[in-house]
Amino acid sequence: MGQVLVLNASYEPLNITSWRRATVMMLKGKAEGLEHDPHHCLRDDFHVPTVIRLRQFVHVPFRQLALTRRNLFQRDHHCCQYCGSRGGQLSIDHVLPRSRGGADTWENVTTACLRCNVRKGNRTPQEANMPLRHQPHRPAGHLSFEARRQIQSGQRADWAKYMIGS
Repeated sequence: MGQVLVLNASYEPLNITSWRRATVMMLKGKAEGLEHDPHHCLRDDFHVPTVIRLRQFVHVPFRQLALTRRNLFQRDHHCCQYCGSRGGQLSIDHVLPRSRGGADTWENVTTACLRCNVRKGNRTPQEANMPLRHQPHRPAGHLSFEARRQIQSGQRADWAKYMIGS
């Protein structure tokens, strides 16, 4: 038992909530269960939900994901974007160095191991002959980070079909 993926009436992922809150929403008629945990029952006829869908559409204003160290490392899968190493300490590297006018934006920052960051120095990846494995980009949002983590860990494989495009 654990977390439950909440979908809007349009099947768009909204957030992740606790199984207790999801169960209350279902009992009040505000949501319907789409996926259930076959190993956990509250009663003989009521399985704990893993995915619920709201019965009425909820308008959610668009919010951009904040550029933080944690979010950046999640976007780059805790991996150096120059050499691909996963071990050791990672740092934040500016593709166009700050000393040369580079800004703190999703499109200009990436993760790098300390060795690659020092090697690149005050140069662009092209000048240092260190191509990026993936171009930096603005991620879709927090929900997709958490959901992807749970899907990849095997905890919530049933969420995958609802996260397409997120």
